Amino acid sequence: MPLTELSISEAGAALRDGSLTATDLTRAHLDLIDRRNPAIRAFVHRDADRALAAATQADADFAAGIDRGPLQGIPFAVKDLIDVAGATVTFGARDNAGRVASQTAAAVQRLRHAGAVPLGMVATYDLAIVGPSTDGAYPPARNTWSADHITGGSSSGSAAAVAAGLVRIALGTDTGGSIRGPAAYCGIVGLKPTFGAVPMDGVQPLAPSLDHLGPLARTVQEAAQVFAVLSDTPCPDLPRGLAGVRIGYARDWANAEGASQGVRDLLDDAVATLSLEGAGIALVTLPDIALMEAAGAVIIHAEMLETYASGIGGAGAGMGRMAYQSLIAGAGLTADDVARARSVGAGLKGKIDALLKSCDVIVTATTLTPAPPVADFAEGRAVWTPMRTLPFNVTGHPALSVPMGFVDGLPVGLQIVGRPGAEARILRVGAAFEAATDHAVQRPPIA
Repeated sequence: MPLTELSISEAGAALRDGSLTATDLTRAHLDLIDRRNPAIRAFVHRDADRALAAATQADADFAAGIDRGPLQGIPFAVKDLIDVAGATVTFGARDNAGRVASQTAAAVQRLRHAGAVPLGMVATYDLAIVGPSTDGAYPPARNTWSADHITGGSSSGSAAAVAAGLVRIALGTDTGGSIRGPAAYCGIVGLKPTFGAVPMDGVQPLAPSLDHLGPLARTVQEAAQVFAVLSDTPCPDLPRGLAGVRIGYARDWANAEGASQGVRDLLDDAVATLSLEGAGIALVTLPDIALMEAAGAVIIHAEMLETYASGIGGAGAGMGRMAYQSLIAGAGLTADDVARARSVGAGLKGKIDALLKSCDVIVTATTLTPAPPVADFAEGRAVWTPMRTLPFNVTGHPALSVPMGFVDGLPVGLQIVGRPGAEARILRVGAAFEAATDHAVQRPPIA
């Protein structure tokens, strides 16, 4: 088996028994990036010197009997929105070409303290606003299942890098679904933690009241291992079986116009699988999705405009067309609009909290279709992609996307939502579903 295909647990066992070094593991990943990244365009800045220095330190720690945990010696990638001191971090924007970060984000510091090895920066959409576009700092990352379909964003490079096998784990950010959407479209795992569970220091903000940072990973277990480090909490146990777990099935959210029948069928199949794993299933009705998305859109556009107000000058000359058009959409909002949206959001959070008193988790689709074609976005067209992610940025609940199957040869995701602080529960449900199916072990053509 190639070193790059070892799971974190497999690599960790070899690192600890001396049959593998972190340096060799890191070189294997760097070599694979050299061979495969030109077709994928996931990495935008590969930092071999930094990576090998971190790997050398991990090996020295192992030799000295210092064990920093399961991520020691394990390579990872960082979204080009998260600062790493001395690295080129551009936020995907032309105006930031050549920007060198002066600090290291708290999340990256925690991974480094755990002995993980940073390989470099991976692509994001222009200022993490909207995409894919061709007028940002670099070409958009490609979907490893089909180059004719989008990767999703804005954690596009993070998802592409993991799906292509360039890394097992990557950091992403999620303001309206930017971890879970790409994870679903690329057939991997993506976790948006509870709001505030992971520090955002050193991360370029977009809409601060909705911004989250979390892992994208090949497996649920690996996402759990990264989350434990990011949140400075113990890694949760993920026992097989769901006896005693109560699942609320939000099937109504997958019945909207434009939803794929294939996604609806897979969602029903997924819930049946969870039932066979021992979970109790009950249909639940979530708050009106249109209202939740409208409130989220108002908050995003208002906060995004405040974050990038200086970019309005010069008709957005420093950003791409799609990003600029999305940004100025916030200019027509009033303070009353924003206050009403926040009030609606608070009420919606209360309703979901109430539902989660009668069930342990809620499941629904991550997206309503597989990845749309790249051609839909030609000439800078901004296209609505039907997702069910933004509401949980508004409410702050933790949400996990796991591979659910394939529609027309493209992956789609099952979304699992839990109570604030209950990442362990949604990870357990995700791990049980992953173990009961073969979706997560399917590899894309490029890999």
